[in-house]
Amino acid sequence: MSECTHDCSSCGSDCAERKGSQSFIEKLGEGSSVKKVIGVVSGKGGVGKSLVTGLLASAFAAKGAKTAILDADITGPSVPKMFGITDRATGTEKGLIPLRSKGGVEMMSINLLLENPTDPVIWRGPVIAGVVKQFWSEVIWDNIDYMFVDMPPGTGDVPLTVFQSIPLDGIIIVTSPQELVSMIVGKAVGMANMMNIPIVGIIENMSYAVCPDCQKKLMIYGESHIEETAAEYGLDVLGRLPVDPSFAAKCDSGRVEDIDTSPLNDAVKAVEAVTVRK
Repeated sequence: MSECTHDCSSCGSDCAERKGSQSFIEKLGEGSSVKKVIGVVSGKGGVGKSLVTGLLASAFAAKGAKTAILDADITGPSVPKMFGITDRATGTEKGLIPLRSKGGVEMMSINLLLENPTDPVIWRGPVIAGVVKQFWSEVIWDNIDYMFVDMPPGTGDVPLTVFQSIPLDGIIIVTSPQELVSMIVGKAVGMANMMNIPIVGIIENMSYAVCPDCQKKLMIYGESHIEETAAEYGLDVLGRLPVDPSFAAKCDSGRVEDIDTSPLNDAVKAVEAVTVRK
């Protein structure tokens, strides 16, 4: 009998080769409930994906929704620091208990489990992917309305694990104004399409700076190409965030919830309108 050589790890759920096979989606633990799951992705690092994740979660928590962040960026976790959380997570026989920010955002991150948050996570891909699955299935997510998954950049093992193992209702792509944006966004769009995950839209970070004297918008990274890129891939532009030193200062001091989230109002509305996938 010949062996199957089809690599299922590279295809989406609509692939004919996989029809009839068991789902790769991990089940939530007993007593957990998550209504809507949105992944926040980027084709490259350093574009502000975690910032956008924190701002979106803060915006929904401020509206009174039960909101959570699953920090899937295992080797570069930054979510707890942005929210000023330094305690370590604990657990019961039923699972790990997420920590909660001052504004009510629940979260789980590898930095909440390490003895020292500066300890490096030197693990191979399969181990990291296993931890991401555990953050979904072995954490007690209590009646969460909106969960945002802060994903590592690129299209490697961990993003693939998230796409296959967690029931994402949609993704938001974060990018920056540089010329490379179209190619980078294209990679993220291509992966989402291959995995049959809806794209909610695109957010541009570091879009401009505001002159403190004349209030003029300065395109310090060059003219934005976000509109052309969005049109090329049929995406909606959900917001533009400025280069603002106060953002970094507030994140560094654990006060991301103090940042004005109004530039992401359209993104909030778009997430609210996302249809939950069955």
